[in-house]
Amino acid sequence: MLTPSEQCPVRHECLREGKGLTHIKDLAGRPELYDHGRLFAHITLDPGCSIGSHPHEHETEFYYIIRGEGTFFDNGEEKTVRAGDLCATGYGETHGMENRTAEPLEFIALIVLE
Repeated sequence: MLTPSEQCPVRHECLREGKGLTHIKDLAGRPELYDHGRLFAHITLDPGCSIGSHPHEHETEFYYIIRGEGTFFDNGEEKTVRAGDLCATGYGETHGMENRTAEPLEFIALIVLE
């Protein structure tokens, strides 16, 4: 199966009471993930934007950093993440992400169900 980039829906939302808009390119949804996941997306956070901290119950969310640098909120701790880093949050843990730099932050987000 091939899905050309231009056929992937793009949305712009304020996520989890974060700052500014999060640009989300949906790469696959629940049907394409065979009900083993609910999100597979390319996320872009512009400078000064964030995804507010939020928990994940009965699922795990992975962030794979593609480009830029971000501040990852991992259960209340701030950690700097860069291209090539992988973040994972699940089983009642909380996370969020913020772009405090002057360049866009891009990452892949994947939510896998329990």
